[in-house]
Amino acid sequence: MSNLDDSIGKILLELQKDDPETFAKLMRKAQEENPELFEETDTENKEIEEYNKKVEEYNKMIDKEWFLQ
Repeated sequence: MSNLDDSIGKILLELQKDDPETFAKLMRKAQEENPELFEETDTENKEIEEYNKKVEEYNKMIDKEWFLQ
């Protein structure tokens, strides 16, 4: 990642903290104008959600087994 990318990332994080409404508007506009930039992220997010569900199910199973002992 370049220094410019790092700087832009930091600015966006600050904007997200300081003015979440403007950040949300900015991100919506960016996604409308450049949807291809967000396609990979959407796929990654879905994979992460699926993994988290599996972990949650496993943890519930372990909790039940522990409770039954």
